[in-house]
Amino acid sequence: MLENLNKYHIVLASNSPRRKEILSQLGVDFTVKTLKGVDESYPASLRGEEISDFICRKKGNAYKSIIKSSELVITADTIVWLDGHVYGKPKNRQEAVEMLRLFSGKTHQVITGVCLTTVDWQKHFTAVTDVEFAQLAEDEICYYVDQFHPFDKAGAYGIQEWIGLIGVEHISGSYFNVVGLPVKKLYDILKKL
Repeated sequence: MLENLNKYHIVLASNSPRRKEILSQLGVDFTVKTLKGVDESYPASLRGEEISDFICRKKGNAYKSIIKSSELVITADTIVWLDGHVYGKPKNRQEAVEMLRLFSGKTHQVITGVCLTTVDWQKHFTAVTDVEFAQLAEDEICYYVDQFHPFDKAGAYGIQEWIGLIGVEHISGSYFNVVGLPVKKLYDILKKL
């Protein structure tokens, strides 16, 4: 379906196993190439979608000077947004537990910015999904964190894991965005290239 991409060598600039799996399921041939030490800081004045959009473009720009003319690099950044605060990957068990306590019984947003970069151009977009959590018991939170170690996930959870099965009441938007890559929006852009 995406024969138009044959003119590019697709590079996924992410070590996320979820992003790799989603892109593979889309039928895209790609290689993974990541740079160490890419600065993911952003101005404190940014809010919600602006943060993910800024960071995914910043990641894309880090590759711009080192890619070949035939390469198309996909960068992404996912955050969780609740009550005017951003939640990224937890640093430790305590931070993961605290995040899940905050999300319990509330609706938060999962926001992913995606950037496509070549030597000649850059396209970017964001996707937002509202996720409503049930009221979680303390033992459920601790069980999830201790069994699944969600330290590589924005917001300290994977919707495709146990916590998603028992804790997610409702989502509005892309499920795959919450998993890590808003694949429908990405597909729509890729097929137009």
